[in-house]
Parts: sequence; C-alpha cells; structure tokens
Amino acid sequence: MANKQILDVIGVGIGPFNLGLAALLEKTECRSLFFDQKAHFDWHPGMMLEGATLQVPFMADAVTMVDPTSPFSFMNYLHEQKRLYHFYFLEKFHIPRSEYNHYCQWMAEQLPQLQFACEVMNIEQTEEGHFCVTVFSSSDKERETYYAKHVVVGVGTKPFIPEKFHSALGDQVFHSSQYKDKRNDMLKADSVTVIGSGQSAAEIFHDLLSNQHSHAYKLSWYTRSRGFYPMEYSKLGLEHFSPDYTRYFYNLPKEKKQSILDKQGLLYKGISVDTIAGIYELLYERTVGANTTNVHLQALTELESIEERDGHYQLSMCQYEQGENKQVESEIVILATGYHPFIPACFNGIKSILEWDELGQLVVHEDYQLNNAGHHHLFIQNGELHTHGVGAPDLGLGAFRNATIINQIAGKEIYQIYENSVFQQFGTGSGR
Repeated sequence: MANKQILDVIGVGIGPFNLGLAALLEKTECRSLFFDQKAHFDWHPGMMLEGATLQVPFMADAVTMVDPTSPFSFMNYLHEQKRLYHFYFLEKFHIPRSEYNHYCQWMAEQLPQLQFACEVMNIEQTEEGHFCVTVFSSSDKERETYYAKHVVVGVGTKPFIPEKFHSALGDQVFHSSQYKDKRNDMLKADSVTVIGSGQSAAEIFHDLLSNQHSHAYKLSWYTRSRGFYPMEYSKLGLEHFSPDYTRYFYNLPKEKKQSILDKQGLLYKGISVDTIAGIYELLYERTVGANTTNVHLQALTELESIEERDGHYQLSMCQYEQGENKQVESEIVILATGYHPFIPACFNGIKSILEWDELGQLVVHEDYQLNNAGHHHLFIQNGELHTHGVGAPDLGLGAFRNATIINQIAGKEIYQIYENSVFQQFGTGSGR
C-alpha cells in the first residue's frame, strides 16, 4: 500500500542525532516521519552501567547548542521532571548516562512523527526526483511506501569485531555492547578478560573490579594501545569538537585526512580521567598490607587468535615491542573493539546516485549531503568521520549538523550557524 502524500523529510533511524533533528524540525512547517526498527528509544542499553556518565557536558543535548530556548532542552526536561534543584545541587557538568537516555525517551514520547518497530527496507528515487521509501511494520506485519523530498539517514554505527574472531563468538566471547545482558552470568566465571583501550573497556573493567571482592574470577585487561591513556580534555583540545575545526578538516586534502585521524585517537577514544582514577584507587586500596589482587593489566599487547579449549578459551597474545608471544586462558572474553560505520541494506536502491571514493567510502559533502544534484537531497548523520573529522560522532556537534541540514531542507535560515566560535586558529590565512 502506498502513501501518496509527499513529505518534506523522512528520517531513517532514530538515534540521538535523528531524534534531535525531529525535535528541531518542530520550529518549521516541514512534514516529516522518522522510522526505526527498535521497539522504542534505548541508547546503548548493553552499556547502561550504574555510575557511568556522558563524556560531554549536559549542553550537548539534542537542541541547546542551536536553540537554547527549545522546549526539548535538557534544562526543560529537568523542569518537567521536577529535578532542577536536584541538578543544581549536584553541581556536575556530566550527567549520568541513564539520565541522558531517559531525557531522549522523554523527547521521543512528545514527537508523534517518530515511528518505532518500523524497518526501512529500501530507498529509491522516482523520476520526479522524490525519494520512495519502503517500510516494514513489525507490529502490523505490513509494508508501506512513503514519499519524501529529502531523506536523512541516521543509522549510526554498529559493533565492530575483527573477522578473525568471528568463529569464537557466542555466550562466552562477545562484544562489549552486550555486556549488561550477560553480566550476571559472567560474575560466576572463574576468569574474565577484557580486550580494548577505550571508555567501554575501562567501564567494564571497573565494574568487574568493583565486584571481584565477592566473586572468585581472575580479571585481565589487555590492549594493543601504548597505554591506558586518558581522553584529551584540555580546554583548547576540546575546541577540535567545534564547527570551526569541522570546516578546517573538511577542506584538507583528502589524502591527508586518514593519517590525521590515526593520530587523534585520544581526542575521542581515550578513557575518562575519573574512570582511570576509580580503577587505580580500587587497586591501591586492595593492596594495603601487602595483599595481592588476582588482576592483570597489560598494554602494548595484541590479541592474535582465540581458540576454544574445554569450555575455556586460549588467547594468543603478542607483546609487539618485545616481539614476544604468550598464551592466556580465560572463560569469558569481552571484545571492546569499538564501532564502525556501515552502509545499511536500504541503500541498495540508491547506489547509482551515491558517490564513493577510492577506498570505497561514501563521499560526504560539506553540508552533509550524499548526492549533490537537483533539489532533493540525501543526508547522513554520524557517517562522515572520514570527511568531517573527529566531531562526527560527538553529541555536542549534533545540533550544529542538524541546523545545517534543516536550513537546506527549509530553504532558508531557521537556525543561526555560528562562525569563529573558538579562540584558536586551525589553519593559515582567513580559514579557521
């Protein structure tokens, strides 16, 4: 069955970024629908650990950085929840991750254009240039076709596990995104090994370390990184997460961009100082009086293979500076190996209008368009790290990107786009 009404915009995926887009569209006359195959909004539920906080300030909500007066701001959420004084006395910039998730759910409940339990199966372009979007409703068990002038794809990233470990995946070897679901069974194991160096690995290790005193497991943490280093959080370092740096990075020669990103891991992949301090303090307290811990931490060490051995797994590890190998046995292996962008299957019908670079990556234009012809556009959210730099996945730049997209969809300036919003200059001449 086809819906002949031509919408202004269809959003594919309802994560934080497209949720913000839907909220900011409320200030326009644009007609929109957003679809997500999940039953409801739930942000990284497998990592919703007690005590975990956002790594960005609360102002990195869905709307504040372009519209602080919006009824969808985090401050208004606190007001509606009767929590303003609680937050005032908390005196913290970084809110609990669980509260950010609840804030997003609060927004989702107020936006009727959001359609959950609806999977976008295909996107095609009509002869008139409109987008034809086929959606399957898991509740109705029916497909419906919608038409729109513009499509914004915000499906985000998906858990990444190196292919050489795929054969070992199961109840005892899994990605960190599944941690909370498997946590209770894991605490009964005799040994647990965490692989990775980012915030997810650190939070999992801290949680396991916190609970180790009441369980008997050996706890190990390995990373191929050069150390358990903190994320860059100096004031001038944070200016890399600004529209100014995004513009600077976008205009760099494309052959230089990947090498720059390779050197910027600690801008967005490191561990929070508080998490590192929490881990160290636990280790320190538990070694009072010459006590020992059944804990092993080791950097500069790469996991090369995983093989099952009688209900446990043998891990082949290489300390690459020494050039030495060792075998480690563990009952549970948690792979905190990050997330990668991916091309959703619904793109199959529009491959002909997409541009690809020599590395097989999508060409994303500065204004977040994937196609740069005609009056009907396909936009992407958080799929432009390779073209726009480290700010692509950052929540603090989501509102800026959405303002850029909405101004194009509306054909006029709905939201003001700031320029010269940082103190430093990234390039020579007038470019910042």
